[in-house]
Amino acid sequence: MANETIEIPEQVDKSNYSAENIQVLEGLEAVRKRPAMYIGDIGVKGLHHLIWEVVDNSIDEALAGYCDRIEVVINTDNSVTVKDNGRGIPTGMHTKEKKSALEVVMTVLHAGGKFDKDTYKVSGGLHGVGVSCVNALSKYLRVEVHREGKIFEQEYSIGKPLYPVRAIGSADDTGTFVHFLPDDSIFTASEYKYETVANRIRELSFLNKGITLTLTDLRDLDENGQPRYEEFHSQGGLVEFVTYLDSTRDHLIPTPIYMENEKGVVPVEVAMIYNTSYSENVVSYVNNINTIEGGTHVSGFRMALTRTLKNYAEKSGILAKEKIEISGDDFREGLTAVISVKVQEPQFEGQTKTKLGNSDVAGAVSQVVSEMLDNFLQENPKEARTIVDKVILAAKARIAARKAREMVQRKTVLGGTGLPGKLADCSETDPAGCELYLVEGDSAGGSAKQGRNRAFQAILPLRGKILNVEKAQEYKIYENDEIKNMITALGVVFGKDGDERALNMDKLRYHKVIIMTDADVDGSHIRTLILTFFFRYMKDLIDSGYVYIAQPPLYLVKKGKEERYCWTETQREQAVMEIAGGKEDSVYIQRYKGLGEMNPEQLWETTMDPTRRSLKQVSIDSAAEADHLFSMLMGDEVAPRREFIERNAKYARVDV
Repeated sequence: MANETIEIPEQVDKSNYSAENIQVLEGLEAVRKRPAMYIGDIGVKGLHHLIWEVVDNSIDEALAGYCDRIEVVINTDNSVTVKDNGRGIPTGMHTKEKKSALEVVMTVLHAGGKFDKDTYKVSGGLHGVGVSCVNALSKYLRVEVHREGKIFEQEYSIGKPLYPVRAIGSADDTGTFVHFLPDDSIFTASEYKYETVANRIRELSFLNKGITLTLTDLRDLDENGQPRYEEFHSQGGLVEFVTYLDSTRDHLIPTPIYMENEKGVVPVEVAMIYNTSYSENVVSYVNNINTIEGGTHVSGFRMALTRTLKNYAEKSGILAKEKIEISGDDFREGLTAVISVKVQEPQFEGQTKTKLGNSDVAGAVSQVVSEMLDNFLQENPKEARTIVDKVILAAKARIAARKAREMVQRKTVLGGTGLPGKLADCSETDPAGCELYLVEGDSAGGSAKQGRNRAFQAILPLRGKILNVEKAQEYKIYENDEIKNMITALGVVFGKDGDERALNMDKLRYHKVIIMTDADVDGSHIRTLILTFFFRYMKDLIDSGYVYIAQPPLYLVKKGKEERYCWTETQREQAVMEIAGGKEDSVYIQRYKGLGEMNPEQLWETTMDPTRRSLKQVSIDSAAEADHLFSMLMGDEVAPRREFIERNAKYARVDV
């Protein structure tokens, strides 16, 4: 120690804060430095957001009346091409920036025609930073503009132009072509999901009737070498949208109620229909942006719906006979509605644009819905009576459901904490560090209890299949033992901000809820039943990122002392090749059909050890599409489910 030299780092004088300490990020460096500030995150959602930003620019051209076709192509290298037949981005010299307007739009934040209301009355996108953000976060981008009889182009690398805008030929059409390759050094996700892109494009086709959008996936070729391709076009707009969303349910009225008008400077469009289900599905949009948290436009719709239907029911004398108190929730049971407004200066709460804050929009929507819904009720007394009868049934069911919820949430006299007897709880009390495994069956539950880390992992075995909440009235859901056990184990209660059905997670006991079922058909069904319950009644759990699916292995490949766990067929084949040179008859292969076939050590090692396990986080890319999927898979209508199975049969694995 005596001969060792210890270097003391020079201390920074924090009081010496001068102009030299101010860092200026040039051009698009700020976007690359903090990408999540501009596109939400750098995972799957952020990666797909790049497509939305480019497509939004084309949609803005369509809203202005200059574009009716938009083509999206996912290329083999995971790059994306978006082409439209709009006017084309201006290419002339920008007087202030002393460079082509095209280069300004592609390389300068907050540059574009969206800020000029004479150019675009309304627009979507990220406050005018959209396409320049895509450029900043792309390893390579090429833009081609057909305009004024010429073809112009410019290429970029991580947002920087490789050369000035140049003319490369003549054109007899107009439009913009953008080709970009996301920078894999920024994004944690690497591949675009076809279904995610298709769902968004389908939404846009419904929200912007008359426009044709196409999607081509060059990564997915059929037996004839043709790429996967879909064309989306809607002439009916929101009427077709609400019909699509409700296609897997039984309708109470024959056709959707459609309302469209403009109040002040706010165009309002609403389509709604009632069905025989017990859930509400209201999807809202502002300038084509899905406001998943609602906002003033949804509040205005609900106020008008409640007021108008209640007035009609009272005037018709139907309520007087029933002697039952009706609440706002009762008017929304079995309702599917799409609300779309166009706002010149939208004010969103939060950076992710999930809740509209413009107070004047509530009045505009309320006025349109009140007037047009009242007209519909007066002109269609038969449909009006059917809707009011549904509301009265909903009120009776709500009262029964409230009593059932109170029974679930009331602490038992003997239990003290009121926790389920089957719950093997953990010792940690901080929810952020606690995990709850929902395990299929007592056998697997026993192995999980023995193999777990008792400090932070809790186990709740579920016996059999829980109730299918898609087909059940709400009060029956709280009578199901397995659902009651899940609710009490989680520690959540119902009732928040005056809404007796809203989930209150203030006392949620676990921030990881992991569904662990067998890798067979029954296990998949149980998992879907649990996810349906969470989606319909505890959606906040999913939105908060607290719900996960465990991934137990399908195979154990063993030869001598060497063994490999495999989660896919490909991994199994690779393991056989590496261990035994591809000779299956020389290795022992065990197919795990149930979690109970694994001993506690194996279950811990493969599925529960945080350092080695693989979990899938459950998220909702599109609330509208998720609702459609759950109602199709778990509802009463057989035909749509059969069609779905036949369409996806080549991906199905059935254990017999």
